[in-house]
Amino acid sequence: METSVDIITKIKENYNDFSKGHKKIADFVLSKYDKAAYLNASSLAAEVGISESTVVRFAYELGCDGFASFQRALQEIIPNKLTSVQRMDVTTSRMGDKDILTTVMQADLEKIKQTLEDTDRKEFSGAVDAIINAKNVYILGVRSAASIAQFVYFYTTLLLPNVKLLHTSSSSEIFEQLIRTDKTSVVLAISFPRYSKRTLKAVQFASSRGSKIITIADSPYAPINEYATHKLIARSDMASFVDSLVAPLSLVNSLIVAIGMRRKDEVKKTFEQLEQIWDEYEVYEKTEGTRNET
Repeated sequence: METSVDIITKIKENYNDFSKGHKKIADFVLSKYDKAAYLNASSLAAEVGISESTVVRFAYELGCDGFASFQRALQEIIPNKLTSVQRMDVTTSRMGDKDILTTVMQADLEKIKQTLEDTDRKEFSGAVDAIINAKNVYILGVRSAASIAQFVYFYTTLLLPNVKLLHTSSSSEIFEQLIRTDKTSVVLAISFPRYSKRTLKAVQFASSRGSKIITIADSPYAPINEYATHKLIARSDMASFVDSLVAPLSLVNSLIVAIGMRRKDEVKKTFEQLEQIWDEYEVYEKTEGTRNET
């Protein structure tokens, strides 16, 4: 499939050779790519005033293996370009009078499906190995990605003795926490549009010190992937003013389970000790199960 940048470039380079119908599509895409990226084939055809089959042929003419492939290539362009106001406009256009619950959850299901299909098993396994074998593991995520970083940190501290969550209130603070990173360290960096400069700078710094970098991002073209030792791609839906992080959360859940299964004997002992501590200090509320109503 063409890369996102190549799609726009190819449209411009081949414009003069397009048929009249294809030129209409090209004009619309070039002027309103932020909207075109989230229209299905029939909606795009209606916007331009041509047949749906013409839209599909246009995608094939650009070297894509179907309209869905063309649409994903367009979507690669926009994540870091849309402002919050533009994202609100896209949300309004996309939702229309549709049932919001169904539309949003079906989109999330599709992102999980795409992530499962796109995940390189060797990269995934390599990431697990790197984390398990690291002397120290640093977890980094800012803004909306901070919630995922916190989730990973919570569970990996139960599985591994050497995990640190990077505090990210300022760039200088991140560098101070990474000052002792070296080739025995792993930095797990999570970044989704709009991509954080603090995350990128931290990854650059850790990489320069020889650390292995594991990235979790929405696209192979995410800036942090330039420094990745192992890169994991989790699709995130940007066609809303709310970041959809369902697929990324599912991916990190898989990563945590894989680490736990590789260290199941040690993890079992840890949980046995924790259960005793939780019971002794009454960490959790005890329930007697379901009572029969009389």
